Amino acid sequence: MANKNKRKFSSPLVDGPEQAASRSMLRAAGFTDSDFSKPQVGVASTWSKVTPCNIHINDLAQLVCDSIDAVELKSVLFNTITISDGISMGTLGMRYSLVSREVIADSIETVVGCQSFDGVVAIGGCDKNMPGCLIGLARLNRPAIFVYGGSIRPGSNHSDLITVMEGIGSYSNNEISEKELIAIEKSALPGPGSCGGMYTANTMASAIEAMGMSLPGSSSQDAVSKEKEQDCKDIGPAIDILLEKDIKPSDIMTEAAFENAIRVVIALGGSTNAVLHLLAMAKSIGVPLSIDDFEKIGESSPLVADLRPSGHFLMSELNEIGGIQPLMKRMLEVGMLNGDCLTVTGQTLEENLKDVEPYPADQKIIYPLDKPIKKDSHLKILKGNLAKEGSVAKITGKEGLSFTGSARVFNSEEDTVQAIYNSEIKEGDVIVVRYEGPVGGPGMREMLKPTSAIMGMGLGDKVAFITDGRFSGGSHGFVVGHVTPEAAKGGLIALIEDGDEITIDAEKGTLDAKLSSEEIELRKEKWKNPKPIPKKGVLAKYAKTVKSASEGAVTD
Repeated sequence: MANKNKRKFSSPLVDGPEQAASRSMLRAAGFTDSDFSKPQVGVASTWSKVTPCNIHINDLAQLVCDSIDAVELKSVLFNTITISDGISMGTLGMRYSLVSREVIADSIETVVGCQSFDGVVAIGGCDKNMPGCLIGLARLNRPAIFVYGGSIRPGSNHSDLITVMEGIGSYSNNEISEKELIAIEKSALPGPGSCGGMYTANTMASAIEAMGMSLPGSSSQDAVSKEKEQDCKDIGPAIDILLEKDIKPSDIMTEAAFENAIRVVIALGGSTNAVLHLLAMAKSIGVPLSIDDFEKIGESSPLVADLRPSGHFLMSELNEIGGIQPLMKRMLEVGMLNGDCLTVTGQTLEENLKDVEPYPADQKIIYPLDKPIKKDSHLKILKGNLAKEGSVAKITGKEGLSFTGSARVFNSEEDTVQAIYNSEIKEGDVIVVRYEGPVGGPGMREMLKPTSAIMGMGLGDKVAFITDGRFSGGSHGFVVGHVTPEAAKGGLIALIEDGDEITIDAEKGTLDAKLSSEEIELRKEKWKNPKPIPKKGVLAKYAKTVKSASEGAVTD
C-alpha cells in the first residue's frame, strides 16, 4: 500500500465500499485493482494541431505519463486548450489570446479539483499556456511541476517568425520582392516548438525555471531533442519526491522566488508580457508583487544576453552553451539571486546549481555581469499624466533613453498597420494605439504586426509607439504598452489628439502628454467610448471581470 499521506485527495474518492461507483467508472477508464492504492497525478496537456508550439506535446505527455507510472504513481492524462498568438496576430482573433490564459487556468483547476488528483504536471508550449498553467497550479496548491514544450530550431539563414513579420514591412517598403518574402515564409519555421528568440514563450519558460517550478535546464531545450525527452522522463521521480515531502507551489513560489524570476527575465532581455504574467501568477499564490517592484528590482539587474528580438542569438543557441543554468550560477555567486529558494527537485536553487559548469570561454551570447549590454533593466515602468497607474516600456538603450514627438492617433491596430504600410508615419511621430486594453479590446491584443512593420519600413529608431494594448515578446524598438488607465476606462490616452506633444523618458521613468489641466477637462467632457464592448460570450465575460493591466489583467 502506498503512503496514504501521498493520497490526501484521491483517497476519499476511491477508498471504501461507498466509493464503488467511482471505482467502477475509473475501471472503465483503464484503472486496475492496484491503481486504486496509488497516488493519482493529473497530467494537463496543451497538445493541439492549432500551432507548431504544441503539435508535439502529445508525445511529451506520454513520456511524462510513462515516467509517473514507472514510480508506482497513477498518471491520468487530460487536455486543456491552446491558441496561437503568432497565427492570429494582427486580426480580431488576437482578442482571445490573453483570455485563453484565464481559460487554461480555470480548466486545469476545474479538472484537478473535480477528479481529486494528488499531484499535477502541466505541459505548455505557446505563450499563454505557461502562465495559465502556473496560475492553475497555484490555485490548487498541491504538489506540481511544469514542463516546457521547448523551443523551435532556427530556420534557414538564422530566421524565425519575427524574420517573416519584419519581412512583410521590407516587402511593403520595396526592399524585397514577393518571391523573396514567400521564400522566407517557407523556411523560417522548420518544425515543432515555440518561437525561437527571447520572446514571451521562452521568457516565461525561463522565469518558471528560475522560480523553481520546472526541472533545471527545462526552459532552453529544443522541442524535438533527446534533452527534452529526458526532461519528461525525469518527471515521475521528481513528482514522487514532491508528494512524499508534501512540497506545494506555495513552498516554491515565494516572494524571493519571484524576485529570482524577475532578475533572470531582465538578464535575458525578456518580454514585457513577463510583467503582466508574473503579476497574475503572484496574485494566484498570494505573493504581494506590484508593478513598482519590477522597477525597484530592475535598478540593480543588468541585461547581459544578446538574444532576439533586440539581440542576435536564438534560444536554441543559448541551449548549446548550457542554457540559463550557468547564468543563474553567475548571478547567485554575486548575490543577485536568492539561493535558499526551494525548487521542484526538492532541493534549493543553490543546491541545484552547485555542480553546473560555466559557459565556454569563447561564447558570445551571455556578457559578463560587470560588462553588461545595459547596466539596468530594459523593462521600465513609466508613470505620468498618460499613465497614472503605470505602463511598461521595453527599452534596451539601443533606441536611446528618451523620445519627444507628435502624436499620431489610431483607435485600432488595423488602422495603424495600414498607415505604416502606406508610408503615412514620419520620423518624429509617436504612434498612439488605443482601445486595445483588457476591457477596450476586449482582450489586450499584442502589437507585433505594427512594430514589425515599423522595423521593416526602417523606422525603428525614428518613431515611438505607445498603446493600452500589449506587445509580443518579438516586438522591439521604442515601445511602451500596458498604458493604464486604458482608453476604454477614460484614461488620458483616450483624449490624445493628432499633433499633441508626448514625451517618453526612461531615465526619469515618465510618460506625459503636454496638455494643460484645463484642456484635459474640456476633452473629457466631450469624450465617448467609440468602441462597443461585446454583450455576450467569453469576451463580454472577460471585459466585465478583468482587472487593470497594472494588476496583471487577472479575472480573480
